[in-house]
Amino acid sequence: MAESDPEPMASGAGQRLGAPETLGISTLDPGHRPPAMPPGRHVTIRVRMLDDTEELFDISQKASGKVLFDLVCSHMNLIEGDYFGLEFQNHQKMMVWLDHIKPIIKQLRHHLSHAGPKHTILRFAVKFFPPDHAQLLEELTRYLFALQIKHDISCGRLTCNDSSGALMVSHIIQSEIGDFEESQCRSHLLNNNYIPDQMPLIDKIMEFHSKNIGHTPAESDYQLLEVARRLEMYGIRLHPAKDREGTRLSLAVAHTGVLVFQGHTKINAFNWSKVRKLSFKRKRFLIKLRPDLNSSYQDTLEFLMASRDCCKVFWKICVEYHAFFRLFEEPKPKPKPVLFTRGSSFRFSGRTQKQVIDYVKESEFKKIPFERKHSRVQHNSRLSPLPSPRHHEVPTESGAPGLDSPPRRHWKESVLVSAEDPSASRITRASPSHQRNGHDDRIGSVSRMDDTRGSTRPTHPEHLSTGVVSNSPHLSASSGHSHGMVNGQKSLELCSHSPGGRQPSPLTSPLLNDACSVRTDDEDEVRRKRFPTDRAYFIAKELLTTERTYLKDLEVVTVSFQSAVGQDEATPDSLKNTVFSTFEPLHKFHTGFLREVEQRLALWEGRSNAHIKGDYQRIGDVMLKNFQGLKPLTANLHKQSEVLLELEKACRSSRRLEVLCRDFELQKVCYIPLNVFILRPLHRLIHYKQILERLCKHYPATHVDFRDCRAALADVSEVVDQLQGSLIKMENFQKLLELKKDLIGVDNLVVPGREFIRLGCLSKLSGKGLQQRMFFLFNDVILYTSRGMTATNQFKVHGQLPLHGMTIRESEDEWGVPHAFTLVGQQQSVVVAASSLTEMEKWMEDIKGAIEIAKTSNGPSSDLLTSNLTDNKCPEDTSVEAESEDDITASHTSLERPAPHRGNTMVHVCWHRNTSVSMVDFSIAVENQLSGNLLRKFKNSNGWQKLWVVFTNFSLFFYKSHQDDYPLASLPLLGYSVTIPSESENIHKDYVFKLHFKSHVYYFRSESEYTFERWMEVIRSATVPSSGARVLNNKESHPH
Repeated sequence: MAESDPEPMASGAGQRLGAPETLGISTLDPGHRPPAMPPGRHVTIRVRMLDDTEELFDISQKASGKVLFDLVCSHMNLIEGDYFGLEFQNHQKMMVWLDHIKPIIKQLRHHLSHAGPKHTILRFAVKFFPPDHAQLLEELTRYLFALQIKHDISCGRLTCNDSSGALMVSHIIQSEIGDFEESQCRSHLLNNNYIPDQMPLIDKIMEFHSKNIGHTPAESDYQLLEVARRLEMYGIRLHPAKDREGTRLSLAVAHTGVLVFQGHTKINAFNWSKVRKLSFKRKRFLIKLRPDLNSSYQDTLEFLMASRDCCKVFWKICVEYHAFFRLFEEPKPKPKPVLFTRGSSFRFSGRTQKQVIDYVKESEFKKIPFERKHSRVQHNSRLSPLPSPRHHEVPTESGAPGLDSPPRRHWKESVLVSAEDPSASRITRASPSHQRNGHDDRIGSVSRMDDTRGSTRPTHPEHLSTGVVSNSPHLSASSGHSHGMVNGQKSLELCSHSPGGRQPSPLTSPLLNDACSVRTDDEDEVRRKRFPTDRAYFIAKELLTTERTYLKDLEVVTVSFQSAVGQDEATPDSLKNTVFSTFEPLHKFHTGFLREVEQRLALWEGRSNAHIKGDYQRIGDVMLKNFQGLKPLTANLHKQSEVLLELEKACRSSRRLEVLCRDFELQKVCYIPLNVFILRPLHRLIHYKQILERLCKHYPATHVDFRDCRAALADVSEVVDQLQGSLIKMENFQKLLELKKDLIGVDNLVVPGREFIRLGCLSKLSGKGLQQRMFFLFNDVILYTSRGMTATNQFKVHGQLPLHGMTIRESEDEWGVPHAFTLVGQQQSVVVAASSLTEMEKWMEDIKGAIEIAKTSNGPSSDLLTSNLTDNKCPEDTSVEAESEDDITASHTSLERPAPHRGNTMVHVCWHRNTSVSMVDFSIAVENQLSGNLLRKFKNSNGWQKLWVVFTNFSLFFYKSHQDDYPLASLPLLGYSVTIPSESENIHKDYVFKLHFKSHVYYFRSESEYTFERWMEVIRSATVPSSGARVLNNKESHPH
C-alpha cells in the first residue's frame, strides 16, 4: 500500500516526542510491521487511553483483535505492550478483554450494529500485573502502570489504609505538580480528587508530599508502584461467586495463581503449582488440585457464578495469566479435530513475560522522551528503549537533530490513526487546548570532548551509549557531569529503568567515530617494513605500553588524589604522610625506568644508526639494572597494606573524608576503584615477572639478552614471593571494602577472618515465582540482595544464610526449574536457579567447598546484617502478607536522596549480564593488565580507528592516546565472547579478533602475532570466568 506523507500529529498519552517510524512493536517480532490489513469494509474504533484521552483507529472489520492492539501500541511507540490489553463491555454488560485471535467484527458485532462506531469504546488498560515493578524495563511502561494505579485508587478498586492512600497520592501529585509548595499543593488537592474520602487525608498527603522534594516524575512513578505492589488488592479484579454453602465470595487471578476473597479480604489462594486443571461447566467454575496428603481440601473445588458466560470470562483470564507468567514461550495451537470438537479452543496468544523481558534486554534501543499529559514538571523523561534506526545524528550542544521542534500540544479529542500505515497520516480532529507548560522537547545539551578535530559523522548504534543504566552492553562515553556517572565517565548502559538518571549524553568525540584515525593498508605496509618483527621486540613493547599505563595509575594517587583529597583539612596528617612516603619514591623511580625503556625501544626500532650494530636489540640489561635499583624500595611495596588500612580507618572516623573519597571515585581520572590503584605496585611486580618469563622462554640460552633476563627474573621473583601472601590478603581486604560500598543493610561486612569467594546472579524461588537476586558467598555466610531503584545504585540485603550446618542439593526435578538447587540451612531453606548448567556447577562447587571449610574453621561469628532486617525484606521473603505501617515507613524512608554511587562495579555488571565471578577471577583480572594501540571497527562501519586501549578489572578502557588522563569510554567484558572472524564477515586483515555479546559486535586489530595472542589471552581471562574458589588461611585472611 502506498504511504502518504505524515500529517501533524497530536501527542497522546505516553506518546514519544520525535519518535521515528516504529519498526518494532511489543506484540510483533523485532523489526516487523503490524500485519497487513485484510480487505473489506473499514470501521472506526474509539479507544480510551489510560490518561482518559480518546483515539480513533480506522480498521477492517475482518481484522483480528491483534491488528487493532498492535496499532494502539504502534501509536504510542510502546515496546512492552504485552502487559496491556483492550477491554470493552459486551452485550451482557460484562467487561471482557479483546481476543487477539478472533476477528473484531465477531467480538464487537453487538456494539457495531446497535450503538454504532462512535459509541463503541474500548479501553486500553493493564492486563497483567507483575509482582515486581523492576521487571518493567521501560519508563513509558511504568508511567502507564502508574496511570492505571491512579485510576484504580480513584474508583475504589485498589483499596488500602489511609497511610498507604496518602502516600500514593503524594507520589502522584509530586509527578504532576512537582516539589511541595503548601498553598499550591492544598489548592491542587481541593480541585482534584484522587482517592475516595480525600478531604480528611489532605494534611497527611501534604506531609508526605513535603518529603518528596527533588523527585522526578519517573522516580515518583517508581515509588508509587513500590507502594501499590505491596497492597493486597494490587492488580486484583473481583469476579462474584458463591461456594457450595451459598456464601458470597469473589474469585480473582494473579501471577501466583487463583485467589479467593470475601469482600476485600483474601481468604484463600491456590498456587499454580498446586492446580492441576481449571474448567467450567455451565455456571460452575471448577479447580482441580494436585493430590496433597497434608491438605484438607477436596480434590476438586467448585464455585457457582452468575452465568456460564461469567465462568468463561474468568476461565479465559486464568488461562492467560498462567501462560504469561509461568510459561517460557507462547503455547502452540492445538490441531483442529476432524469430526467434532470438545471444549473451548481458546488459548493464550502473545509473548510470555520471559519473552518480553528477553526481547527488551536483547534489542538495541534508542532513548526518546515522551510526554506526560498531567505533569507540569519541567523534566525531560529519560526514555525507554526504542529500536534504533540504522544511523542517527550526533547531537550538538543545542540539542538533538530532529527533536528540536516547537513545544507539542495536547488535544482534547482524538486523532485518527490509519491501519494502512501506522506511521502515516494521523489527522487531528480538534484545536489544541493548552500548551505543555514550558516542557522542553529537546534532548538535554551534550558536552563535547575537548578535542574536536575531524568530522563528526553519524555514530553507529553498536557503539553509541547514552546512559548509566541499561542492559545494553554498548561502549560508554564520558561527560562533564559526575552525577549519575561511573567514575566520571559514562559507563555501560546497565539497566534502562533508573528513575534517578540524568539526561544521557551521546558519545560525540570524533575519535570514536569512523571519520578519523583511519589507517590505510599502505601505511600498514610501510610500518611492517620499518619496524622489527622479532617476538622479543613485541614482548619489550608490551613492557613499554603497560609501564606507561602504570605510571598514569601512580599519578592518580600521587597527583589527582593528593590534590583532591590530600589538601583538605579533613585528611589526617598520618594518612598524607603514609601516602606520600609510599608512592612518591615509586613514582620517581618508575618515571626514570619508563624513560630508559622508551629510549631503548626507540633504538631497537631503528630510529638511529645504533641498531646496525645490534647492541640495542635487547631489554634484559635495562630491566636488570633498574630492578637492582628497585630493591631499596621493597619497604615501600610492603607498605601498600598500611596505606589501605590507614585510608579505611580515616574514612570510618571522618564523614567528610569518606565523602571526599567517594566524590574522587566519581571523577573521570579514577576509572577503577581507588583501592585498586593503591594495590597497583604489587600487581606491577607480577607483570614484570610474566614479561621476563616470556622473554626467557623465547630466547635460546646463547642469546646475548638471555643471561640478563634470567638474572632480572630471579630478582623480581624473590620480591614477588615475599609479597605474595600479603597480596592475597590485601586483595581480599580490598574486595570486602568495595562490596561494602555496593551493599545496603550490612553493618560489619569487613571483619577479621571473613573471605570473599563468589558473587553473582541467581533466581530465588518464592511464593511469587522466580525473582532475580544477587548472591554473595563468603567463607561463613551467603547474602542475598536485590538492586534498589535509588540514586545510589546499591544492593539491598534481604537475608543471610550461615554456612555452618548447611547442606546443598540439586533440585531441578523437585521443582521443575532448570538448573535449580536448594540451600538447606539450620533455620531457613532457599531454592535458587542458575542461568545455565555451568553457572550452577560453579556455585555448587564453591558453596560445597566453603561449607566444608566452615565445619572446621572458627570464622567470623558476629551478626552480619543490621538489626532491622525485616525492613529490608522483599514481600516474598517475609511471612507477613498483610500491609502494615512498617511497610509504609520503610518505603518512605527509602526516598531520601543519598549521594551518587559508582554504577559500573562488577556487582552491577553481573546483575545485568546474569552471571557470576569469583575471587580468583578478580585476582586474574587485576593481575592480567594489558595496554597498547589497537584498531577498532564496528559491525556496520568501513574504517578502522586507532585507539589506546587498556585492559584491567574485567573491562576495556578506550583513550585517544596513552597521554590522556582519563578514558573516553569503557566496555565491561563479562558475558562477551572473543573469537576470530569467519570468512563470511569479510574481515580480510591479519591479527583481528572479534568481541560479541548478543547483537553487539566489535572487531579489534593488533599489529603482530604476539600482541594478537596476548589480547586474546587476557580478554579470555575476563570473558570466561573460572570455577573454584581461592580460600585463604583463616588466621591470615585479614590484615587486621
